[in-house]
Amino acid sequence: MSRYDLLVKGGTLVLPYTGTVRADLAVRGNRIAAIADEIPVSDAVEVVDARNRLVFPGAVDAHFHLGIYRPLEVDAAEETHSSLVGGVTTVLSYFRTGQHYLNRTGPYAEIFPEVLAAVAGRSWTDYGFHLAPMDTAQVGEVPALVDEHGVSSFKYYMFYKGFNLSADSRDAKAFTMSDEYDLGHLYQIMEAVAANQRPGRRVSLSLHCEQAELMRLFIDRVRAAGDPQTLKAYSDARPPLTERVAIGEATTLAQATNCPVNLLHLSSADAIAAAGTAKRTLGLDLRCEVTLHHLCLDHDELDRRGGLGGKVNPPIRSAEDNEALWSAVADGTVDWVASDHACCLEEHKGDQLWPALPGFGGTALLYPVLISEGMHKRGLSAQRVAELASANPAKAYGLAGRKGSLMVGADADITIIDPEKEQLVTAELLLSGQDHCPFDGRTVKGWPVATIVGGRIAYDKGEVIGEPGGSYVTR
Repeated sequence: MSRYDLLVKGGTLVLPYTGTVRADLAVRGNRIAAIADEIPVSDAVEVVDARNRLVFPGAVDAHFHLGIYRPLEVDAAEETHSSLVGGVTTVLSYFRTGQHYLNRTGPYAEIFPEVLAAVAGRSWTDYGFHLAPMDTAQVGEVPALVDEHGVSSFKYYMFYKGFNLSADSRDAKAFTMSDEYDLGHLYQIMEAVAANQRPGRRVSLSLHCEQAELMRLFIDRVRAAGDPQTLKAYSDARPPLTERVAIGEATTLAQATNCPVNLLHLSSADAIAAAGTAKRTLGLDLRCEVTLHHLCLDHDELDRRGGLGGKVNPPIRSAEDNEALWSAVADGTVDWVASDHACCLEEHKGDQLWPALPGFGGTALLYPVLISEGMHKRGLSAQRVAELASANPAKAYGLAGRKGSLMVGADADITIIDPEKEQLVTAELLLSGQDHCPFDGRTVKGWPVATIVGGRIAYDKGEVIGEPGGSYVTR
């Protein structure tokens, strides 16, 4: 009888916080069981040839949106399917009550089990959820969500705060279905999150940092100047100043409450500078996230191509902002990179800027872009790439030891990458339900050739294999 179920043979293992080593890796059940210089092929039921390949821990895509514009059941099946292409083995999806998602409000004690039931049996990756307390009653549910459901992260959207979305005639209360969604509400959430820390358990609050009142002013100015239908105009209407001011508000309250915080999808030189200063000087447990699109896409390039497929919040910025974010990746200010994946079809973009829905997919490019743009072009080590895509988000969100590691005993979530393989990005290649891609036409160097979830090969040589096998992870 074979000792192991699966053997990854002859690859270079990329070990976060350590380096790289040429070794064989064996799996038993859903866990990594052995690492050695040589493990005989006769010891395993199935063997994957990883010669001349990099073997990474499966990516933890820590910023995802299942069910934001389509039913949860559909997104769970189609968009985690796409995750496998990018070497992603765990997704952590944001969810809130209000418009979009389930288009209703109420207690999470009733709603969250429905969310879990909708995704169960349909996800190709393991999955968890960050939840947003949208009203005071939901803030009171934080202890139960932590202790009973294993939810260790929550969210507050600063740009909803008292904001009349004049661009498309929505007001914040109707959209969020909340009571008072202001800085007082944020302070209450921070108090609740801070009160639920335990030794060895990080419970945190993630923040979308754009300042609402300033956005109103700049949106009105851009529209009054002639309402140009460009992504540059959208960036001007929600400029980096709104991020910088919101970061100041958020970190001030976090310091007052001693609340661990994550600053999400920092999009600009101003934002990353403000976040870096707070990180260095305020004594906070503060983590910084950037996305693939804010690292690699700029509004001038996308506007030359035409269309509004690249509309997203915060907006796509300039090429200079791209390079400022890459510098922050290199110097350690940025803790992880995520996709902010939100399947949004072309029909929901249209040709009018303000009604176009924000967001797009990107999970299938997580490892490819980091390897191509980060490792090959800018000299990041493979180890740093593994930390950005996998180990750091796992550590921040309560998955350390299980995810983000190739050590014996960790979950057998593994991505095998050909670092020299070049691919022209197309929407079809990404195996998503989305019918467009802002990265379309780019060539990337470094592509996953196999993705293993819980010891089972789920993606191999461009094809998804078998049936969905992902599980809900408590954190």
